[in-house]
Amino acid sequence: MRRRWLGLASLLVVVTVAAHFLLPGPLAVDYSAILAPPSLGHPLGTDQLGRDAAARLLAGARLTLGLTVATLLVTALFGTAVGMLSGYAGGPLGRVVPRIADMLAALPTILVGLFVAAALGPGLLSIVAAVCLVGWTPFARQAYHLTVRESARDYVGAARTLGAGPLRLLIRHITPNIAGPLLAHLFLRFAGTLLTVSGLSFLGLGVQPPAPEWGSMVAEGRAYLFGAPHLVLAPAAAVILTATLTTLVGRRLDPDRGSP
Repeated sequence: MRRRWLGLASLLVVVTVAAHFLLPGPLAVDYSAILAPPSLGHPLGTDQLGRDAAARLLAGARLTLGLTVATLLVTALFGTAVGMLSGYAGGPLGRVVPRIADMLAALPTILVGLFVAAALGPGLLSIVAAVCLVGWTPFARQAYHLTVRESARDYVGAARTLGAGPLRLLIRHITPNIAGPLLAHLFLRFAGTLLTVSGLSFLGLGVQPPAPEWGSMVAEGRAYLFGAPHLVLAPAAAVILTATLTTLVGRRLDPDRGSP
């Protein structure tokens, strides 16, 4: 299974690198090939300005996936740190932080994005702010419950008896034992973050044209859905397939959900 994943990843890298050199630039306009169907010269056709859809899809992958990974890592690190500290500390902090996380988790990220865009204007900053304001809460709740569970284990009590301080207990003893579920949760949250990033760009709140981004590409292609459906189907399929694959990986890594 591991060799199969490595082979697939290697194939994707080779195809991506080859396409980067063979396809025209994502912003190159060709008015003689407007809304052209898929062909050998344009594997995914062209858009309303004659730009190669495959080249824009690859360029959009760098922006969409890069933004998704960046915001996901920020929210994961912050949420995990907050959850672990509150779970280990207990007391008032252990009661307040989960309540705050629950209240923020109830807010739809798209709605938060609308308010952020109204305050900051559409753009990358609005996407990052909207996702980070709400996205840390699932990681905080997960880390909180895992830390509370592990803090009650005998090995933590033994280490505390031997003089280990709170920081050493969290880093050297508790973190390695909850890293697996947290990593699985990271992959499981990737799909939701990707859909949020693409959804905000689809609504015009994120990446602005002419920069290619999967969500904005779907929005631009709606006007030509019946005459040139490839403009919508290609980026939409990229979002769905990426979200599905990362979710499957997360479920396989999750000890409670994954198959042996």
